[in-house]
Amino acid sequence: METNKTSAFIKKKRKVLGLTQPELAAKAGVGLRFIREIEQGKSTLRMDKVNEVLKLFGHELGPIRVDRSTD
Repeated sequence: METNKTSAFIKKKRKVLGLTQPELAAKAGVGLRFIREIEQGKSTLRMDKVNEVLKLFGHELGPIRVDRSTD
């Protein structure tokens, strides 16, 4: 199973800052379960809650171009 970019980014930033999952959850104002779901790459998450976590790292969700061409 491939981890998505957002989950990998959040996990890496959390570790660089030396935060545990419970600490990140408390700082972002979200539940521990939500942090675990993000880091596990859950495909359906509330964008507003993801943005609360990303805000701690100076980021937010945004559109990314997807290459739909077939080779």
